[in-house]
Amino acid sequence: MPGTAATRTTPTHTFVVLFTYVFGGSIQVGSSTSTQSYREFLMAGIFAQTVTFATAGAGAGIADDMHKGLIDRFRSLPMARGAVLTGRTLADLVQTALTLVVLAVVALIVGWRTHENIGKVLAGFGLLLLLGYAFSWIGALIGLTVRTPEAATSGGLIWLFPLTFISNAFVDAGKMPAFLRHIAEWNPFSATVQASRELFGNLPPGFSASDAWPMQHPVWASLIWSVVIILVFRTLAVRKYRSATA
Repeated sequence: MPGTAATRTTPTHTFVVLFTYVFGGSIQVGSSTSTQSYREFLMAGIFAQTVTFATAGAGAGIADDMHKGLIDRFRSLPMARGAVLTGRTLADLVQTALTLVVLAVVALIVGWRTHENIGKVLAGFGLLLLLGYAFSWIGALIGLTVRTPEAATSGGLIWLFPLTFISNAFVDAGKMPAFLRHIAEWNPFSATVQASRELFGNLPPGFSASDAWPMQHPVWASLIWSVVIILVFRTLAVRKYRSATA
C-alpha cells in the first residue's frame, strides 16, 4: 500500500543528495558544470520521477482492494463501474500532490530555485501532477491484472526504471548515443521534464534543446502525452474492472 508523503519521498531525497553533491560538479549541462546549475536542471527530473513512481503504489492499492474483496462490495452499490477506479486514482493524485509539496520543500532547502513567475511555476507542477495522474491509470490496470499487491508493486517499478533513466531527467539527452537519444526525446516522461524546466526557468546557460518536436514544444507534448495515456489506460482499466467484477 502507498505510504505517507514523507515516506514516499525518502528514495528521492537520496537521489537529490547523490546527484547534486556527488555527481553534480562532474556533469556538464549546457556550458556549465556548476553544482547550482545542475541542481536546478536536476530537480524537474526528480519531481517527475517521484510522481511517476507513485504508479507502483496505485497498482498495489487496487490489487490489495481486490485481494481483500473490497471491490466486490462496491458491486451492490448504485454507481458506475468506472467511478470506483476514478475515485481511487484521484485519491492517489492527492497523495502525490502532498508528496510533491514535501519534496519541493526539501529542494528549496538544498538550494533549488525557480526563475519564472508564480503562474508558470504552478503550471509546471500542474503538468507534473497530470503526468502522475496519467501513470496512476497504468498502475490501476496493473493492479487489476495481477493477483497480489507485491506483484503490482514489482510490475509498477520494473518498467519505470528504464523509462525514467532513458530520458533527459538526469543528463542532457543530446549526449546519449543516437538510438537512445531518439527514445529519450520522444519519451513522454522527457517531455514533462523539459516543460517543467522551461516553466521553472531552470534551463542552464548554453543549454540547447534538440530539434525533436517534443523537445521544441514540450508543454504541448506533455499535455498530449498525458491525455493520451489517460484515455487509453482508463479505457483498458475500466474494461478490465468490469470483467473482473462480472
